[in-house]
Amino acid sequence: MTQPLSLEWRGNVAVLTITRAARRNALSKDTLLGFGRIGDELRGNKEVRAIIVTGEGQQAFCAGADLKERKGMPEDSIRDLLHLYRSELGWLDRSPVPVIAAINGVALGGGLELALLCDLRVAAPHAVLGLPETGIGIIPAAGGTQRLPRVVGEARAKELILLGRRVEASEALSMGLVNRVSDEGTNVVDDAFAWIAPIREGAPIAQSAALAAIDASFEVPLEHGLHLERIFYDECLRSEDRREALEAFAAKRRPVFKGR
Repeated sequence: MTQPLSLEWRGNVAVLTITRAARRNALSKDTLLGFGRIGDELRGNKEVRAIIVTGEGQQAFCAGADLKERKGMPEDSIRDLLHLYRSELGWLDRSPVPVIAAINGVALGGGLELALLCDLRVAAPHAVLGLPETGIGIIPAAGGTQRLPRVVGEARAKELILLGRRVEASEALSMGLVNRVSDEGTNVVDDAFAWIAPIREGAPIAQSAALAAIDASFEVPLEHGLHLERIFYDECLRSEDRREALEAFAAKRRPVFKGR
């Protein structure tokens, strides 16, 4: 049986690809479970500096839930499937290394929710993004109602969700839904890989601490968040990477970070 996901390495970057182009890279149960298995494989790997998530082909990053699979499925089975979105994809949101969505085509419904789990989003110029669920009598319940407002603001999120409106890459960039749009004719994974050179070559302890501090800001009051920020900073302060950065600056050379 063809695996719904592939994992390849580009140096210290793990590239995770949904390999279901014939189904527009839709999220079947096997695909969700595959994400969980790869998360287990990557967990604790000290060599990985970043993760890129993308879809096979040029048409779709991920068209959302596999509606063909869901047809005729009992309500309880759909509830169980929805639980998998959290249990099998949640590690992307909690990853200590940056996760980048390379959006190579449409990202709709659960596909956009998958992209919203990532820290950064790079889109091909022909990409189309949206949460059309209310048009079919449901809501984006794999995190869409919670993560989209945090990215684009409450008013814009309500507009996109209630109207079920789809946006092209250029508009997604203007509203902050994506961080970057690749040039026409450029492979979006190649572009994302080149763009994150500062991450690939940077100080992983500092990057992980920055992610943790930023994520904490959404969960706690400001004063508590500032306290956590100081804790994360102290972890960086005690690292060999920080001393290496100072030595490199004094010697006028590029620092070589080792994650220690």
